[in-house]
Amino acid sequence: MPTPDPVILVVEDEAPIRRFVVAGLAAHGFAPLEAATATAALMAATSRRPDAILLDLGLPDRDGLDLLKDLRGWYDRPIIVLSARGREEDKVAGLDAGADDYLAKPFGVPELLARLRAALRRSVRDQHPEPVLICGDLALDLVAHRVTRSGEEVHLTPLEFALLAELLRFAGRLVSHRQLISAGWGPQAGPESAGLRLVVHQLRRKIEEDPSQPRRLHTEVGIGYRLTDGA
Repeated sequence: MPTPDPVILVVEDEAPIRRFVVAGLAAHGFAPLEAATATAALMAATSRRPDAILLDLGLPDRDGLDLLKDLRGWYDRPIIVLSARGREEDKVAGLDAGADDYLAKPFGVPELLARLRAALRRSVRDQHPEPVLICGDLALDLVAHRVTRSGEEVHLTPLEFALLAELLRFAGRLVSHRQLISAGWGPQAGPESAGLRLVVHQLRRKIEEDPSQPRRLHTEVGIGYRLTDGA
């Protein structure tokens, strides 16, 4: 029996953009649903339980951030924000509200599809958590509290281990400063990120071939960090 196409809910009030996104999804093996308002989006999300949601923040009947927070109260699948709000503070707000990724307009279909596929892969992985987190040749064993790179052990401090574990849990995804500070210093820690920058600097010295030109641990200026396989 063939696997059904992943159902993707596209929440966008501008018809030309919505048609553009829907056409791109349909042409690449996805089954798109459409919603032009927050009300219609909630109805579609509850009745169809889509595999992922692409969410515009500028909706006519309600702010998209408020809708995102409501969805995150019960919807545990990927949500990618598609928005003309491209400022750093807007991206941080979207990620902190529960978005898995944030794509600023204008964007191309190839980048959208790449972000969507990555989010869907992570969703499947998160539903079947493993004691070992892997990204490229980096492996972190949560039980043995051990990290290896290309099979060679990497010695980390407890704080470095905690931050790397958080980055690996969301490998390929943008992780905000707030999320990393909470993972390393606790949810009651203040917003100061100077200590975070220092730990990231130390991590790069241990996991990068050339820490001055990082290929694994990427800075998203003013927002957070993204861990990739370094390819």
